Amino acid sequence: MTARAASTAAGPYRLLVGGAWVEGGAGSYPVVNPATEETVARAPEASVSDAEQAAAAAREAFPAWSATAPEHRGRLLQAAADELRKRGEDLLGLVMAETGATVAVGSQLQVPQAVSRFEYYARRATRNLDIALPPSAMPATPLAPGGLIGALAARQPVGVVACISPYNFPLVNMAGKVAPALATGNAVIMKPAPQDPLAVIELAGIMDDVGFPPGVVNVVTGAGPDVGAALVGSRDVDMISFTGSTAVGVRIYEAGARTMKRLLLELGGKGACLVFDDADLDAAVTALVSVWAFHSGQICTAPTRAILHRPVYDQLVERLAATAPKLKVGPPTDPATVIGPVISAAQRERVERYVELGREEGAEVVAGGTRPHGPGLEKGFYVAPSLLAGCTSSMTPVKEEIFGPVIAALPFDTEEEAVQIANGSDFGLYDYVFSRDTARAYRVARQLRSGNVGINTAQRNHEAPFGGFKLSGVGRDGGEFGLHAYTELQSIVWPG
Repeated sequence: MTARAASTAAGPYRLLVGGAWVEGGAGSYPVVNPATEETVARAPEASVSDAEQAAAAAREAFPAWSATAPEHRGRLLQAAADELRKRGEDLLGLVMAETGATVAVGSQLQVPQAVSRFEYYARRATRNLDIALPPSAMPATPLAPGGLIGALAARQPVGVVACISPYNFPLVNMAGKVAPALATGNAVIMKPAPQDPLAVIELAGIMDDVGFPPGVVNVVTGAGPDVGAALVGSRDVDMISFTGSTAVGVRIYEAGARTMKRLLLELGGKGACLVFDDADLDAAVTALVSVWAFHSGQICTAPTRAILHRPVYDQLVERLAATAPKLKVGPPTDPATVIGPVISAAQRERVERYVELGREEGAEVVAGGTRPHGPGLEKGFYVAPSLLAGCTSSMTPVKEEIFGPVIAALPFDTEEEAVQIANGSDFGLYDYVFSRDTARAYRVARQLRSGNVGINTAQRNHEAPFGGFKLSGVGRDGGEFGLHAYTELQSIVWPG
């Protein structure tokens, strides 16, 4: 059975386990379009046994795959990138239907970035990551005679990696996990988020079609937690690469300890955006508006805490409040839409509850706060862009990740106070500093307990290591660091 026959919108979606396309052992479940509330397709509901079989298949495939020439691994990754590009339009429609991504977000990021990540690691599959160490003169010991001892710090693949991706960017995030993992010789099991697994199944089909050996790439899906828990607990799985909520990340950390799993955990964020009175306010507003305009705030790097210097606080709040109603909330397929739906009814209710909590705790809701209505919004999980002003650090919407189009604004008077407010969060993924005094901006950035800090920009550098401090995660990936993330250091020594 070919991948195209096994998993297309025209036919049933299946799991890929050890090179075979199989039905979910626990049946199937509906994948719902968050814009229309209609079923896109039914996804396979894997059983625990399916997950265990996928892990066993990856374990069996790993020795031969890790011994494969890096050039061959690179060619297969490039072939996957080429096929992804050919099928870009079809996959764009599917990803938009699954995630609710707008035309702009979908066409620029959801599929093209997945292609770019496969191409990047295809080129780097042949990169020698070993580090030659200088010889060391060692005296004789009861263990061995003395002499000049040479050494090499070698990078070895971890083994079998379970890649668990989030619902906001299912294809791109999964590509960022499996491409470096495969490039460095690991076998993988893909476990996409339950809300939108279909494009990831299609990705598995593409990788099967272009010739990845049986068992090297597997995919299991499910609506509940049992499949992911089985992978975390499996002795056939050496590493968990997870992007998602801190609450789930903590459970993975705890359960993975039993088998000493290697972990790459990219978890929640509560981005602080420090805006000083000498900042380019247009640039700062543009960055803050991204909380609303970029995938409806469903992104962990969003600058959701606007920490504003008091001399410009009122002006910035007014500008943000005036901007929010101008952003079109509507169907993702409308090119004029800026803000599409959030992923589910449960997430919409969660976001709305946080806005109401802010109101109850003393914040002023100066934008949003009510469910949007109008043509095209009769169905779908839409949330109005919301701004809470007059907030304090103790308020619930300021402390907890909302993962929706909500900004909380707080004033500060001194540089020290701004840093204190920013660091007074359990999270530390991505912060921002806006000031024309670049020396001050850099000084402040170095004081922030955050894995990433943008100075006068919300743009990313994809070569920079990505990950968080505190409850925002463990480990780093991105660029060359992605290759390091999926390898273990092995020291090899010999007499000189």
